[in-house]
Amino acid sequence: MVATDKGKYYITTPIYYPSSNLHVGHTYCTVMADAMARFKRLSGYDVMFLTGADEHGRKIQEIAEAEGVTPQQYVDKIVRGIKDLWATMEISYDDFIRTTEDRHKRRVREVFKRIYEKGDIYKGEYEGWYCKPCESFWTDVQLSDGKCPDCGRPVERESESAYFFRLSDYGDRLLTLFTEHPEFLEPETRRNEMIGFINQGLEDLCISRSSFDWGVKVPIDEDQVIYVWLDALANYITALGYPEVDGTPDEAELYRKYWPADVHLVGKEIVRFHAIIWPAMLMSMGEPLPKKVLGHGWLLLDGGKMSKSKGTVVDPVKLIERYGVDALKYFLLREYTFGQDGPFTNEALLNRINADLANDLGNLLSRTTGMCGKFQSGKIAKPASDAETADTPDAELKRVAVGAAGKVEAFMEEFYFSRALEEIWSLIGRSNKYIDETAPWVLAGDTSKRQRLNEILYNLAEVLRIVSILIRPFIHYSSTEIRKQLGLGDDEARWADATVFGKEDAYTVEKGVALFPRLDIGAELEALSRINPSDGERAD
Repeated sequence: MVATDKGKYYITTPIYYPSSNLHVGHTYCTVMADAMARFKRLSGYDVMFLTGADEHGRKIQEIAEAEGVTPQQYVDKIVRGIKDLWATMEISYDDFIRTTEDRHKRRVREVFKRIYEKGDIYKGEYEGWYCKPCESFWTDVQLSDGKCPDCGRPVERESESAYFFRLSDYGDRLLTLFTEHPEFLEPETRRNEMIGFINQGLEDLCISRSSFDWGVKVPIDEDQVIYVWLDALANYITALGYPEVDGTPDEAELYRKYWPADVHLVGKEIVRFHAIIWPAMLMSMGEPLPKKVLGHGWLLLDGGKMSKSKGTVVDPVKLIERYGVDALKYFLLREYTFGQDGPFTNEALLNRINADLANDLGNLLSRTTGMCGKFQSGKIAKPASDAETADTPDAELKRVAVGAAGKVEAFMEEFYFSRALEEIWSLIGRSNKYIDETAPWVLAGDTSKRQRLNEILYNLAEVLRIVSILIRPFIHYSSTEIRKQLGLGDDEARWADATVFGKEDAYTVEKGVALFPRLDIGAELEALSRINPSDGERAD
């Protein structure tokens, strides 16, 4: 077990809306959260990683009715697919919260009651513009060319009795939060957007509906259901056993241990709900705020955001089946800069696989294990002395190797996954260059050079051991396979061990499968062009 001596770390993804199967854009967010959770565990933190499904709302009810099933039957089927996808991708979540679970519904009603008892909820009449795909209400001013400002789809004029949350009372406190704690909402572009949104004037928030019944009943009015965003946002604390409704001493133990969340990782289109509505709800309840909300960018296809309703999506399962889970994870984390939008293309994916994974990492492992087996029968001993001068290839390799972990850690703290991987690949590139500089195959023909040959191969084995730790948060299978070929135990990796060169006394190396066989780009592009990405999916 990894030591947990650095305290707790609580990270969440959004709970995904199961109107249809997830696409690679959803996968992007979850892969980032998984990489951070794995990194923190490896570094010695006690991690809670939460994801889940947001299953209520009128859109779900209408889709289920169209398919001739109950809403519960419909979401059960979709959620099984979500969990299967996360299992395929080896997502290491600690809990999966569903808003249809009793543990959540009971506590959401309690959240409503506590805000109501504070005097922050009242009943009134709502009339406004409603976007069904986003399940969001908008004012005339907020519309963009008469359409939803988030998704660009048409909106409908609606009017009904509803309960409202006095969000307008919290504008000044939210502005103070963003001013005094700018780290609460990043990147800066998202924070500036939210400040501008507040400065337009916050409207009180509609938090219940009476036009459909697929949702959690309002505790003071059974004719109404709690509106999706109050229902959905509360998952971050209901999963931890808060608010208490059973009265048992340990009911909210996880809440006391892990809250406030260290990071809510969300797409930029739902930053408003997490950076304005959610903090205001917590302020009303008198509970601590999360430490940080991070709004990531979109993966773009054909110049726009991936959309199931438009058929502009990429199915991650098909990519995994063809190239493996590590190839997709690496591409998503390496190709895109956090917070910015970026285009998804098959060419970019295939080039990353060939250049970074096959030519660099795969080649380093294959060359090293091959030479260890051919020249040393797989037996590599730690050199007796370490007296090289500072300007030798050996010394430079070791400096790069032991310095990589600190650089990677610094970038990870800022969620700069791409830069973190750049640092690791700098070490991999330096190691491949080291092989060419030292030419072990030349030394192998000279019996007087056996000691030097062993030193070189040991250095390469140590680099691969360090690399196996550094890549572990990102591409877990490859890390495990490298350690297997080096004769190391898979459960022995520790982040601190990546800062030490010369840790192992000996290696018993056994060449194994190629991590990433080189691809024929032309043939793969042709094959991918025949794969239909949309599969008739309907909505985001």
